[in-house]
Amino acid sequence: MKKFFDWMEEHFVPIAAKIGSQRHLVAIRDGFATITPIIMAGAFATLFNNLGWKRYQDFMSWLLPANWKDFGGGIWNGTFAIMSLLVVFTISYHLARSYDKDALSAGIVSLAALLILYKQTEDGAIPLTFLGGRGLFVALIVALVATEIFVKLSGNPKLIIKMPEGVPPAVAKSFAALLPSIIVLAIVAGVKQIFAALGVIDLHQALFTMLQAPLQGVMGSLGGLLVLVLAQQFLWFFGLHGSNILAPIINAVLLPLTEANVRALKNGVAAEHIVNSQFLDSYVNMGGSGVTIALLIAIFLVGKKSKSQKTIANLSVGPGMFNINEPVIFGMPIILNPIYFIPFLLAPLASGFIAYTLTAIGFAPKVVVMAHWTTPPILGAIISTNSIRGGITALICLVVSIIIYVPFVRMSVRKEQETLVKVENTHSI
Repeated sequence: MKKFFDWMEEHFVPIAAKIGSQRHLVAIRDGFATITPIIMAGAFATLFNNLGWKRYQDFMSWLLPANWKDFGGGIWNGTFAIMSLLVVFTISYHLARSYDKDALSAGIVSLAALLILYKQTEDGAIPLTFLGGRGLFVALIVALVATEIFVKLSGNPKLIIKMPEGVPPAVAKSFAALLPSIIVLAIVAGVKQIFAALGVIDLHQALFTMLQAPLQGVMGSLGGLLVLVLAQQFLWFFGLHGSNILAPIINAVLLPLTEANVRALKNGVAAEHIVNSQFLDSYVNMGGSGVTIALLIAIFLVGKKSKSQKTIANLSVGPGMFNINEPVIFGMPIILNPIYFIPFLLAPLASGFIAYTLTAIGFAPKVVVMAHWTTPPILGAIISTNSIRGGITALICLVVSIIIYVPFVRMSVRKEQETLVKVENTHSI
């Protein structure tokens, strides 16, 4: 086992660390993080409209006017419904800022470029179909490519229109971005015309059919879920922030599945997808990656003899209740700890498998509402499934995870006590 860890630390960790700090992936991660408050507002508006208790619905219909759901629907239209427009700007903004370029102009240009690529409806409007999660792939590509071109052009002094001194900075900045912006938009418009000449009239539909839908089918399956969880835990175990490194994949592929389920709830139809980004937060990442809230409970149950682990557990349980587990990850530590390697992998895998199975057989409803990742375990599952059965499913996952951790906590305590005895014997000699 030690040879394996040494090999992974020497060969795997440096590569994974470079991937995690790659500027384009960081921009995607930060871009999605920036719109999180907007998306959560839309999620709670959907929950406000569709909370699954008949008494609540009857009470709201009695208390408020007949069109009371227009309130939540309006918030939906400004959040989930335009997710692609929001994220193309934020990703472009963060990417341009990483180059120390005009991030605001880059974001505006990328947004304009995305709007150019939409196939207009018969009355000349932008179709709503691909403004939300279904259009995320095109939004990601446009944000990265348009920003890269804009950044390169902005670095060319021949394309910068310099204004005389005394001109307000905002005006001077806009003129400096004028020619690069025109060139970027002209390139995008030209690409659209080329594809149209080749018979691809709707780029969004073509990319969704060829790329996004197949990827969602793979990642939204049980096998895709288990592979994703395994990769996340491996990264964490070797000291890399697995959640952040995989965030671009989760947001690009699984977030649209969450959005589709939320939209289904809004429209009063059955949700389709079992696995989505919220599924991970509701069942797999309880207490943080590795279901570490189960480890803390296991320590309180069978690890009291270890003063160090009990101290770490006491300090970690507060943040752990809100799915923040860095104190236990780095304090225990779990990183490169061979004793906790197996349960750290098994607990989230078991939780994902159990939750998927119980959802597939109809015991737990599908996840249809986004809850913030800091929502306490079990409560987050109740909110996201709009049902107490989601909370029961999360509780089952938690109990199984505790059972998985218990023997390893005992093993860790025993090893710690043996080490202390050896130290005391050495000092007595």
